[in-house]
Amino acid sequence: MTRPQDIIRADVLAMTSYPVPDATGFVKLDAMENPFTLPEPLATQLGEHLAGVALNRYPAPRPAALIDKIKRVMGVPEHCGVLLGNGSDEIISMIAMACAKPGAKLLAPVPGFVMYQMSAKFAKLEFIGVPHRPDFTLDTEAVIAAIAEHEPAVIYLSYPNNPTGTLYLDADIERIITAAGERHGLVVIDEAYQPFAQRSWLPRVREFDNVVVMRTVSKLGLAGIRLGYLVGDAAWLDELDKVRPPYNVNVLTQAAAEFMLDHVDVLEAQAALLRGERAKLAAAVAAMPGATVFPSAGNFLLVRVPDADAVFETLCTARVLIKNVSRVHPLLDNCVRLTVGTAEENAQLLAALALVLK
Repeated sequence: MTRPQDIIRADVLAMTSYPVPDATGFVKLDAMENPFTLPEPLATQLGEHLAGVALNRYPAPRPAALIDKIKRVMGVPEHCGVLLGNGSDEIISMIAMACAKPGAKLLAPVPGFVMYQMSAKFAKLEFIGVPHRPDFTLDTEAVIAAIAEHEPAVIYLSYPNNPTGTLYLDADIERIITAAGERHGLVVIDEAYQPFAQRSWLPRVREFDNVVVMRTVSKLGLAGIRLGYLVGDAAWLDELDKVRPPYNVNVLTQAAAEFMLDHVDVLEAQAALLRGERAKLAAAVAAMPGATVFPSAGNFLLVRVPDADAVFETLCTARVLIKNVSRVHPLLDNCVRLTVGTAEENAQLLAALALVLK
């Protein structure tokens, strides 16, 4: 009898899969999604557009029309390339795979996006996590010291960071880019939450020969179509493209993205509403007994509470789903992450929080 244990790597057998809870019947505030659907007339137009897609044909591996539209709409600097992925997750995996020389290392501040570390494990890269300061600001000196000690091939900087919401100072990022360049390291600036931060390194990407900028359309309101993109010099993207699966972005995703980029004003208006709701929600939660709300430039709030498990369970009972991150990293002790929803969803969240934060 042949068993998985006979074939699969021991470290994979010891892992757990990425947890995605069933949100049926809940107010879903656990995954930083845009809560708004498309206006009905626009949704109808999109449906008609998708109806004309040739499902019997493989997708274009490098869809020129979509890439050109991304460059134009998103303000990609001239002479920069764009590499598409099945969400940012695939791009993160592609970077790890392409850079996985024997003994290579990947570095990121922690707590941070879990897929940086997961991709390193999958590719047999050593992951170096550099803790933030207790207030979740970037410990720049520690990051620079770790770069000097470990000489990582890749350094990830989330701008802003998930799950903390921190927007690192540009001067600190510049110092890290310089330190990485001296050790021949690539800096990946992850701007997944750019619609809510309204700050970007994209205009500056060509100032440095060791920087690429990664984005996604997920947080802008298109999480379901799974499209991420990487911007940088062709010298980097041409090499990373070699490990990209040949038909990684499907025809429906390509068609939906190309259509919605002509209506990005609708998505940007929704992001503006969420930025306003973020400020209201942060003030309301901060006024509750025992709650500490950390500054956030994302569409979510990191909140420290007296008992994260009790808060999570109480909200689940009230059919409001949030993320309990209290066991992700020691710095996140008794922390929960709240996605910013609609005004109605946020009201339900606050009512449920009031049951436990007394």
